[in-house]
Amino acid sequence: MSVSIKEIARRLKISPSTVSRALQNHPRIGLRTRERVQELAQELNYIPSTTARNLRSGKTFMLGVVVPEIQENFFSEAINGIEELAFQKGYTVALYQSHDQYEREKKVLEVLSHQLVDGIILSVAKESQQFDHVQKLIHHQIPLVLFDRIPPSIDTHQISCDMEAGAYQATSFLIKKGFKRIALLNGPASLVASQERYLGYLRALQEAAISPEEHFIQTTDLSSDQTRQKMDTLLDSRPDSVLTFNDYVALDAMGVCRNKGLQLNKDISFVSFANLPLNAYLEHPPLASLEQHPYQMGYQATQILLDAIAGIKTEFDKVILQPDLISLS
Repeated sequence: MSVSIKEIARRLKISPSTVSRALQNHPRIGLRTRERVQELAQELNYIPSTTARNLRSGKTFMLGVVVPEIQENFFSEAINGIEELAFQKGYTVALYQSHDQYEREKKVLEVLSHQLVDGIILSVAKESQQFDHVQKLIHHQIPLVLFDRIPPSIDTHQISCDMEAGAYQATSFLIKKGFKRIALLNGPASLVASQERYLGYLRALQEAAISPEEHFIQTTDLSSDQTRQKMDTLLDSRPDSVLTFNDYVALDAMGVCRNKGLQLNKDISFVSFANLPLNAYLEHPPLASLEQHPYQMGYQATQILLDAIAGIKTEFDKVILQPDLISLS
């Protein structure tokens, strides 16, 4: 049974209001009284009422976090960064997955807004094409930070990695290695990140005076089945290298190449995004992968959100991290 303030007051023969103030280190309560109250509270394992504390502060000390898939290494690392700072600052995290579904994302954000979280960190679902549900949060002045997958025309705090710069860097890396027939196996056209990858890829080819060819570009919905189908289509054009949307896409695409009897990093090579830890265990990993710094992104997103909750931010933050190309072979 939990011990109440009234029980502590009865034992010390002081008023409940004095106990309450002493537990909050109120300066009007003498040091000796504060010490007596806090010592007895510790002895009795007193746990303060969260509801009462929240009513006094006007906060719930809870952050809502919505990501497409927890199982993806990028998002699990971002969550690690979010939780690390949140717990340091006395917050808990309510974590939800959209599973890349628009309706699920919409429902989750509605639930979070009714649960009175102090703020929300969101990476949007690939199915999301309209964002009234996101604008509604902003309209109701719920602090919001968008990260990684950021829809266009949403004016709020955001943090992302420069995918165009990353794709340019990766494509330039392949060109310097002597590759000429460089394909792009991109993500859904609906994602801003896919458009950024395409622009970086295109810019690197143009700077190297390599004409971009339509048959060297395919998009996938990121499912294994469609990725394999699109890689099979790409092989008809005989590319010598492929830039893929992420390492998961690369793994599926490389599997298709192996099944066709192609030798990885000899007949065809890959460069990708995400820098998954499992690449270190592959016999023939991609030549390189772009580190997108998900832990740092999650940690900084949380700092931005906490500052917004505290009223420190007067303007929206727009933070862009730079990716690092990590050589793997």
